[in-house]
Amino acid sequence: MSTVRAATDDADVIVVGAGPAGSAAAHYLAATGAEVLLLEKATFPRDKICGDGLTPRAVRELIAMGVPIREEDGWIRNRGLRVVGGGHRLELAWPELASYPDYGLARSRMNLDAALAFHARGTGARLVEGTNVTGPVLDERTGRIVGVTARPVDPAGRRVPGDGGAERTYRAPVVIAADGVSARLATSMGIEKRANRPMGVAVRTYFRTPRHDDEWMESHLELWDGEPNNSALLPGYGWIFSLGDGTANVGLGSVSSTARSTNLDYKDLFARWMANAPAEWEFTPENQVGPLRGAALPMAFNRTPHYDRGLLLVGDAGGMTSPFNGEGIAYGMQAGRVAADVVSQALARTTAHGRERALRMYPERMRADLGGYYTLGRMFVSLIEHPEVMRICTRYGLPRPTLMRFTLKLLSDSYDRRGGDVMDRVITALTKIVPAA
Repeated sequence: MSTVRAATDDADVIVVGAGPAGSAAAHYLAATGAEVLLLEKATFPRDKICGDGLTPRAVRELIAMGVPIREEDGWIRNRGLRVVGGGHRLELAWPELASYPDYGLARSRMNLDAALAFHARGTGARLVEGTNVTGPVLDERTGRIVGVTARPVDPAGRRVPGDGGAERTYRAPVVIAADGVSARLATSMGIEKRANRPMGVAVRTYFRTPRHDDEWMESHLELWDGEPNNSALLPGYGWIFSLGDGTANVGLGSVSSTARSTNLDYKDLFARWMANAPAEWEFTPENQVGPLRGAALPMAFNRTPHYDRGLLLVGDAGGMTSPFNGEGIAYGMQAGRVAADVVSQALARTTAHGRERALRMYPERMRADLGGYYTLGRMFVSLIEHPEVMRICTRYGLPRPTLMRFTLKLLSDSYDRRGGDVMDRVITALTKIVPAA
């Protein structure tokens, strides 16, 4: 970066992808006065495969961004997690912490992503929808990314015919890749997946239900193909997240400790779970809204380095989904916030060397924040991917409320890193003891 911005550049920073990670990065950068170009393949509103539930950690990020989260804006609050398994049913309230609010939220990704993208636009980012980024533009001498190529697409994702669909080039001295699990920009620059990192798979659909305003997120740690003790334990876990709009997001997932496929028939697995789901939810075929859809969940920094030659990876592009609970929104927004801070510092430097040093702090900061926690998560996955281990844990763990409160803090990443109670200090110590790889 011999200069911060050339006369031919279209922006100070290009952000590819307007999901939670990309929109957060664009918002924070625009707030500093940077000229930000936010490119999104889809046209809002658009859907994403997700559980639609937000832990207090994600709520904290929304508050920091200044996103309105009132009920009249379409959000529904939840008090905590209702855990079902091992013949037990336990309601665990979100902990009261100095660092996080004591409530979670739920909102469909159809509405959430649009709200965040438009919030970034309101801050000053230039949002361009219907633009499919096709690859990086590299400097011939240095190999640095200096922009991207892109084509217009229609709302269905199809290439626009004729001259209106011609490829064009957007240029900027820094590019942030928030292009999801496909991570096309990273792959084009030779940043490959790490086979020794966990990979999750989740499927979900929506149901009309009389319990659409339930104040607890519900997690089923055991899925049976019939009545417990008289049927087979299915390999996975399920969730029910009420959305307050007459519907609930219902899904299930499984995880592998490596990038190998789980080779499960998720459609069949889901159908068998629904056949034995609690009757009060009324999850019947006639109440199902939309098809069952699935997505991969890249976990525990499964793609690194997170910075290379002018390109920063945030969210799923950098494999930032939590291996503990499959949550990606909170960590994507956090990464967008950290990336924006690093980039704004870099843009303020007066030399190319100084700017590069600032940009190289991004992976170090993400590793310091999440590396140890994700290492613990990888250990956790290596245990719970075995159904028999999960069965033992749920049967003997759920009857112990103190142990379950500790587990909730650990799995939801809802603990105070400075001070806090004994549980907080134990979790913090564990994340510091293990290697932050």
